[in-house]
Amino acid sequence: MNQQRLFLGCFVAIVATAFGFAVRSNIQSVWAAEFQLTNEQVGYLGGVGLYPFAISIILLSLVIDKIGYNRAMFFAFFAHLTSAVLTLMATSFEMLYFATFLYALANGAVEAVVNPVVATIYDKNKTHWLNILHAGWPGGLVVGGLLSIGIARMWPEASWKMQMAIVFLPTILYGLLLFGQKWPVQERVAAGVSYFDMLKEFGWGSAYICSFLLIAGINQILLVAGIPNMELWMTALAALVPTVIFGIYVQSFGRPMFVLLLLVMMLLATTELGTDGWMPTIIGAILKNAEHGALFLVYTSFIMFVLRFFAGPIVHRISPLGLLALCAAIAAIGLTWLSFAGTAALTLFIAATFYAFGKTFFWPTTLGVISEQFPKGGALMLNAIAGVGMIAVGTLGGPGIGFVQDQDAAAIVKQEDATLATKVISDKKGLFGDHQAIDQVKVDALPAEEKAKVTAIDARSKQGTLRKIATLPAIMCLIYIGLIVYFQSRGGYTAQVLTGHAAEDEKFTGGLRAPMEG
Repeated sequence: MNQQRLFLGCFVAIVATAFGFAVRSNIQSVWAAEFQLTNEQVGYLGGVGLYPFAISIILLSLVIDKIGYNRAMFFAFFAHLTSAVLTLMATSFEMLYFATFLYALANGAVEAVVNPVVATIYDKNKTHWLNILHAGWPGGLVVGGLLSIGIARMWPEASWKMQMAIVFLPTILYGLLLFGQKWPVQERVAAGVSYFDMLKEFGWGSAYICSFLLIAGINQILLVAGIPNMELWMTALAALVPTVIFGIYVQSFGRPMFVLLLLVMMLLATTELGTDGWMPTIIGAILKNAEHGALFLVYTSFIMFVLRFFAGPIVHRISPLGLLALCAAIAAIGLTWLSFAGTAALTLFIAATFYAFGKTFFWPTTLGVISEQFPKGGALMLNAIAGVGMIAVGTLGGPGIGFVQDQDAAAIVKQEDATLATKVISDKKGLFGDHQAIDQVKVDALPAEEKAKVTAIDARSKQGTLRKIATLPAIMCLIYIGLIVYFQSRGGYTAQVLTGHAAEDEKFTGGLRAPMEG
């Protein structure tokens, strides 16, 4: 097994997932204009780029130790290529939706492989190396975002399809790096922990959350296809069916702390990925420049890319939960500041810096905590936490952010100009029920002065949405502090091990240099 090439291939695969996210985020305003989409529909496209991730990552996690990492990664590679081709061929919202759905399935397959592989080959300092692995995400956002912006600037008359084509680059590269590689045996399997014991560790409590979100994802597909869909309370009831069956089989609620962290992950993913997905559109609307909005995402991603290489020493000093609590507090400050920053570019830039510092360690450090605290859960629990995050922001968080923007913008227009409101507001049906939204087709038909007024109101409502999002990391901070107190009452945070080495803190939480740190 070539450990370095294996890690590099996994790293580039994460980069490939980020390329697709960056390009889609940058061109979603172009899609909105070309395909006449509402904010909620744009949110659906952002959501479907995330939630199918959970379908593939959770389902593959149940069987990946049997089918092998190689087959799962081949599926990811094939799906990435097919998704890019279908996106380039798209002529409607429905085609874009399906192509993006396939892209998210590929992303889930990538993470179903790379997370347990890296946690296995670097089993003595998991949090550190998982942070380095997931530096590939912001790194891909930076490179993919800059390439996308560069194409738009150098060839302003070119189609968005030219930007979309760049996703082939990292996809082909990770395919070449990982082709024919020998893969490790996952830590749970090597330790002799049975498949049934893994399912018991997961439990029916976790199964209910996953079932609810997976059904919510299917519900969204029905909504987009124009098929009558279930309301959220019906989704909650439907999720009981697979949960009861699973519960009868395993007869275990699972680990209560893991269930809690699954719920927290829903807030975390919306704070990070939900906001990132909307950042180019929101900042672009505030500054009246779509390119500047894209650059803000690139800037915050660059900060994440750099800092994730230094996670080990930081975690060693303040513990993984301490780092998560600190990050949540900083993210809440940054998002609140962004919402009040007005249109001053420098103020927005400083506030975005706070937000970037806050979101940097959320995702990989959470994976590190799960891997350290629940090693018996194997690939299932490690990947389920990521899957829940993706599907939560895809089915609820991303569309929810769009829904709030639609409602707020419509309310402001009605309050400030009732006559104008009758010209541009339409009734819409969405995942969160019937609501009113600004109809972009009607806006385009307005005289220039009225159109400018609606555009300004839409920008204000988008910025105000960030203040509402800031409540999520604030809640997260309180929960992390509660977990810190819990561990302190039990003698402090200690990583759990299955076999092979003692739970020495310095081996698990950093102090070792990454290969790119010299």
